[in-house]
Amino acid sequence: MFDFSKNYFELFGLPVGYQVDNSELASRYRALQKVVHPDRYAAADAQSQRVSLQNATLVNEAFQTLKDPLQRAQYLLSLHGRERNMESNTLNDPAFLMQQMAWRESLAEVPQAEQPHARLDGLLGDIAGLLRAQVAELAVLLDSPTAEQLDAAEQAVQRMQFLNKLHAEAESIEAELEEAL
Repeated sequence: MFDFSKNYFELFGLPVGYQVDNSELASRYRALQKVVHPDRYAAADAQSQRVSLQNATLVNEAFQTLKDPLQRAQYLLSLHGRERNMESNTLNDPAFLMQQMAWRESLAEVPQAEQPHARLDGLLGDIAGLLRAQVAELAVLLDSPTAEQLDAAEQAVQRMQFLNKLHAEAESIEAELEEAL
């Protein structure tokens, strides 16, 4: 049914690149799901059901990867042969590393702040802005990238991973503050 050798962009009929039209991606996802959904093969033989399940799994995995900016960047890096485990790579950005410590301290101080919600809203806004900046940087770096741009994209992905974790921690603190009300 599907050619499993296709990359995720080809599977969805999209150009390979960091910029993705999310509404087009969602539309193509729904169209593919109509074709491969296991419910369509409920009365089919076991082999057809298994193939349908594999295809549906592939479509879901591809969709989840392409719709998430971080996962999409990681996937594009892998298409360019950059499949190293970026979790274990060291970020070579001393200024960002210093800023990380400051953000962590600020986040730790939120529950004791005089106006914790306002402080947390400010931090969440800052983090969201930084994430948008990383997305914009990756869009440039991953558009017909050179080796140097791929190196820079790996660093941007690492910054984005940290910012996503920081954002999740901030949201967790926000939930704790809401429960305390």
